[in-house]
Amino acid sequence: MSDLQAPNETLKRELKRGRRLKIAAVASPAVFAGVPAVLFLSLFLIFGATPPIAATFLFFGLIFTALGFVLGMGLSGFFLYRYSNWSNEMRERIAARGIRAEEVEWFRREMRPSERRTLKEMNSRDALLADAYRETLASRLTASRIVKSSKRELLLMQKRQNKLKYLRTESSKNFLDQLQNDVEKIKSINGEARQMLAEAEARLQMIDVAALRGSSLADSEIALKKLSARASELPIALESARMTEEIRAELEQSEDELAEPQ
Repeated sequence: MSDLQAPNETLKRELKRGRRLKIAAVASPAVFAGVPAVLFLSLFLIFGATPPIAATFLFFGLIFTALGFVLGMGLSGFFLYRYSNWSNEMRERIAARGIRAEEVEWFRREMRPSERRTLKEMNSRDALLADAYRETLASRLTASRIVKSSKRELLLMQKRQNKLKYLRTESSKNFLDQLQNDVEKIKSINGEARQMLAEAEARLQMIDVAALRGSSLADSEIALKKLSARASELPIALESARMTEEIRAELEQSEDELAEPQ
């Protein structure tokens, strides 16, 4: 995938790490079962001149091959778990600054079945429409994530506001005012994300209709650029509000610890 607000070398290293985890998950059962199988088969062919020795090699070969397969399956599960965590981290890093058209494949699980089907059909029929659909789909995925994330942030801030209301101190009043500002900011982000989501879904329908009619998307270029710009700005604004809230929470915790009687 393309840049993720990180140096190219860091991104390449992360992608290489993901490939290694995937290869390790697939290869572990074959390696751990195959090595003892090949080893004891070789011993059987070289030293198995008499039936007792041949039976011994065959017996131990089967035992160690089975044990190796079980161990390999365990390691495969471990590497799959690590790969799943890596994939989630990469998706969060991508989404933190807005999903781009070339990165939508990272979010196939978040696409609707109809979107996956339409994108596949457009890729095989019309490259221009497929690019436009992918661009708008990236905006839709970004907007959906922002709506969910901002809703979660609003709930957390409201819980913190309710907690601070009971303290009745001068500093708590200041924190409440600052929290209210952040709440208003995130509400604004949530509202803008909902508007962007509606625009993106409407645009997806328009592109789908254009594909059926075989019409051009030249008149949609400005709208697509507008959606793309907003898709990159909103995640950064939400992340900024979240970081401000985390810093404020740390300051509040430090103040509470200092205020506790020694």
